Amino acid sequence: MQKVPDDKIFVVVREWTAKADNDLKNAVHTLKLGKECPTDTVCFHAQQCVEKYLKAFLVALEKPFPKTHDTESLISFMPKDIRLGLSVEEERRLTEYATVLRYPGPYEAIGLSEAKQAVKLAQMVKRKITKLLEKKPLFE
Repeated sequence: MQKVPDDKIFVVVREWTAKADNDLKNAVHTLKLGKECPTDTVCFHAQQCVEKYLKAFLVALEKPFPKTHDTESLISFMPKDIRLGLSVEEERRLTEYATVLRYPGPYEAIGLSEAKQAVKLAQMVKRKITKLLEKKPLFE
C-alpha cells in the first residue's frame, strides 16, 4: 500500500526544491555570459542550490537542522548510508561560496572553469537528492 504524503511536509519540500531550482537556473543562465560572467555570483547560486536540496531532503526525513550555509554541516545530518559524491574539499569550497567569497575581501578571483564545476556539482546533488526524494517515505 502506498503511503499518502504528509501534505504539509510535501509542500515545504516542494518550496525548498523550487527555490533550489531557481538558484540553479540563475547560475546556468549567468554562465552564458562567458568572459563577462560574474563567477562569484554563479558559485553562490550553485552553493545555494546544493544547500536548499540538502534542506529539502532533511525536511522530507523530518530531521531538524540548524540555520546554516555550511554544506559540510548539513551533510552531517544526512543518514550515514547516503553518499552524494562530494569530497570534503568540495563541501568546504561550496560553503566558502556562500560565506567568505560572497563578500569583499582578500581572495583570488574565481575562474570560469571553477564556476562551471560548481554548477556541475549542484546539478549532481540535485539529481541525487531528487532520486532519494522519490524513494523516501514522503513519496512511498
